[in-house]
Amino acid sequence: MWAPLNIPVSPKQPFTDYTRWRLRDTDDGRHIWDFLRTEDELAARPSSNTDKYWVGLPLNFPALPEAKSPLDAARNGYTFYKKLQTNGGHWVGEYGGPMFLLPGLVIGSYVTGMTFLEEERLEMIRYLFNHTHPDDGGWGLHIEGHSTVLGTALNYVALRLLGVPAEHPVIVRARAVLHKLGGAGASASWGKFWLSVLNVYEWEGNNPIPPELWLLPKWLPFHPSRWWIHTRTVYVPMSYLYGVRFKAAEDPLILALREELYTQPYDTIDWPAQRNNCIIPPLRHAGTESAYELIVYEDENTGYQTLGPVSKMMNLIARYHVEGPESEAYKRHDEKRRDFMWLASEGMMMCGTNGSQLWDIGFITQALVETGLASDENNKESLIKALEWLDRCQIRENPKYFEVSNRHRTKGAWPFSTKEQGYTVSDCTGEGLKSVLYLQNQLEFTPTLVSDDRLFDAVDILLTMQNRDGGFASYELVRGPRWLELLNPAEVFGNIMIEYEYPECTTSVITSLSIFRKHYPNYRTKEITETIQNAITFLHAIQQPEGGWVGSWGICFTYATMFALESLSLVGETYETSESARRACDFLVSKQRADGGWGESYKTCEACVWIEHENTQVVQTSWAAMALMYAKYPHTEPISKAVALVMSRQLPDGSWAQEAIEGIFNKTCAISYPNFKFSFTIWMLGKAQKYLEGHHILSQ
Repeated sequence: MWAPLNIPVSPKQPFTDYTRWRLRDTDDGRHIWDFLRTEDELAARPSSNTDKYWVGLPLNFPALPEAKSPLDAARNGYTFYKKLQTNGGHWVGEYGGPMFLLPGLVIGSYVTGMTFLEEERLEMIRYLFNHTHPDDGGWGLHIEGHSTVLGTALNYVALRLLGVPAEHPVIVRARAVLHKLGGAGASASWGKFWLSVLNVYEWEGNNPIPPELWLLPKWLPFHPSRWWIHTRTVYVPMSYLYGVRFKAAEDPLILALREELYTQPYDTIDWPAQRNNCIIPPLRHAGTESAYELIVYEDENTGYQTLGPVSKMMNLIARYHVEGPESEAYKRHDEKRRDFMWLASEGMMMCGTNGSQLWDIGFITQALVETGLASDENNKESLIKALEWLDRCQIRENPKYFEVSNRHRTKGAWPFSTKEQGYTVSDCTGEGLKSVLYLQNQLEFTPTLVSDDRLFDAVDILLTMQNRDGGFASYELVRGPRWLELLNPAEVFGNIMIEYEYPECTTSVITSLSIFRKHYPNYRTKEITETIQNAITFLHAIQQPEGGWVGSWGICFTYATMFALESLSLVGETYETSESARRACDFLVSKQRADGGWGESYKTCEACVWIEHENTQVVQTSWAAMALMYAKYPHTEPISKAVALVMSRQLPDGSWAQEAIEGIFNKTCAISYPNFKFSFTIWMLGKAQKYLEGHHILSQ
């Protein structure tokens, strides 16, 4: 047990001294927050602009000259954002939003005997306090969602483990919500799993998670290797821990939680009968051994980052169970936990990956080149640093165990976050390739760091990722049939059992290959042309009847339609030449509001129909306006109104305030991309300058 803490009732003020937190300066993109205890440490590591910005301390930047044009506003935006660039060249940022991640970090650490700094515990508590639902005091699936049993049960447990007493007002209120919702026994399957690991829910109450599936022939259509990569990397350790029936040792807090989480005494609950008595013990042993082997492969392939935070903590528990707390694996997992822990103004969270480093640097560098801001003398050093980071971030080899661990090849790819994490992502590879081409091949002042052969490697891997219908999925080819979705065991997520083709992934590949062939017209010309043509055919096929495209990773129509219209423009399809582009533009214009902006709710992504957000958003407004400009929309009024709205919300120092959450995954869970409010606003404003000049709305 961790020692109880004396916790204030209100989380409005930090529970620790925020002037003592520092983000470690790394070249490889790792995000690690340190709390400095001594005056000598503070003197050795002065607080940076990046430290201050992300924890909400005042920067006191002077007001910039008032923007007289969209390009002035874009320049002011980058003048601010450039100050947040790390010495290593990339931009940091939170990747939070989901409310089921931090409990996994806390439970996994607790049951394996790992500890946190007291300051980390305090700020994790504060984060959870700050994200209780204002109406009832529970927690939802994500920070903007309504209270659920899953969110409330897991975050209640996390707070108690972190040291919040049962009589604390926040805990008392949350417990009342949990009991009103039926108690922890009504949690979704992931909740039941974590509670079983903690030994406050019986394994008999879980649906089977049999490791024996790994022993089946791989040609079977439902073999786990055919599942979506996020699902199978979670299923591997989950099936192992289910197979061995891992349980934390009882202690007074666990015994107390057994009584707090339910609406009846724990020993009177009628847990479902064992469902796998028919399993032959040797077969179970072989299944768990196979699952454990895959856990080890995943750890070593990713430098113990693993694909994401859920599998990260489950892998840790499995390695602890087999190898113990003195093992090298345990120590490596302990170290890499902190890559997922992010400090923000509202406290410390667990991020959805170890960051979004490549994704963020890709968009801002492209924005600067397309807007012309890359040529500003004051921006050249910043862009050289960005190129150096892109050079370091490219994955130059395949994983050590990529075939036996059912991985797609990675040589030549760019990841979503860091090279160490090491997963190929189709759109991240596309955006990384595009960024390098922009910086190396279109600017005169940058060095050539990424060789032609390495650019060819990136193209080669993209060409291996197209599915038969022309679309691109996220991490690999679609491997399983769609009917596998009927077996989806996660009640709170949609479309998780297999890979799916996405408009955003498909369009990132189209744009990057289209730009690549302008610079290298003789490399695999026929294959690239066919790939682009087939991808465009797929893009047309999935366009919605109303005219837009449904986003799967950003909210929602504005996001996907921007990518789609950029791709169509690169093959000559614009408002004047393409019925598809025309319908998309007309759809977007019909959704513009009186203030000149656009605003969709995250609920749009699940419903696949436009649902208005209560407020317009600068990020979605930028996406929609960029979409219209890519399509060469002939009427200037929608773009002019969008520009006016985004400029009106720019702050005197050049920044924009954080608005609603920007991202989504698996249809139901929102996730944050706070750097989008810089990259896409700057990009849109700079493009608008050229667009409006071309229509004689602005003087050149």
